[in-house]
Amino acid sequence: MSNFVFPPAEIPSAAVRGTDARYAVSRIFCVGRNYADHAREMGADPTREPPFYFTKPATALTPSGSMVPYPSETQNYHYEMELVLAIGAPVFKVTPDAAVAAIWGYAAGLDMTRRDLQAVAKAAGRPWDTAKGFDQSAILGDIVRKSELGLLAKGAITLAVNGVEKQRGDLAEMIWNQAEIVSNLSHLYHLHPGDLIYTGTPAGVGAVVAGDVIVGRIEGLGEITLTIGPAE
Repeated sequence: MSNFVFPPAEIPSAAVRGTDARYAVSRIFCVGRNYADHAREMGADPTREPPFYFTKPATALTPSGSMVPYPSETQNYHYEMELVLAIGAPVFKVTPDAAVAAIWGYAAGLDMTRRDLQAVAKAAGRPWDTAKGFDQSAILGDIVRKSELGLLAKGAITLAVNGVEKQRGDLAEMIWNQAEIVSNLSHLYHLHPGDLIYTGTPAGVGAVVAGDVIVGRIEGLGEITLTIGPAE
């Protein structure tokens, strides 16, 4: 038996709808600018850019329904509503057709972002870690097994703040679809069960402040909620 200096941290995990079992999370990958309208609002050209990725630590995982404090060192805290893929089989260098079989489930997610820190990092050509990978920045609803839904290739994806709609798109509008994302990412990493992939957000991202309530919905998956609390 291993003798640890400090007790090991609890394994991050997500609820699976319809069961008491949980999905243990090891890594969180995020696809940047995967809807054309969002790419344009961020100043990019969606017709030329191949998929690119950033990561969040699994410890950033936070369940839907939570209240999180307004994060430190930012004055421009943004929401990004996203479809999340849960990987259910090991894959490496697979084709898009083979990649579909590795998708075990789906969830609604929020990629929370310190946008001002991201802008500074972009301008300096530096990594985005402090802008994207901070505490409680990966909000996740219950995972729904693909076996219950089939391939979730289309459907409305929306987000409202305090009852006012801010984002509306359709999953079919992704520049790179689910199979292409998993295939492409599998050429960069050995993917395994426990890997989550946030697949990008539609246009309409914006700032929230303490007291705001975010409600996101994906057709077929239901609702995700987050309340912004005061800064610590």
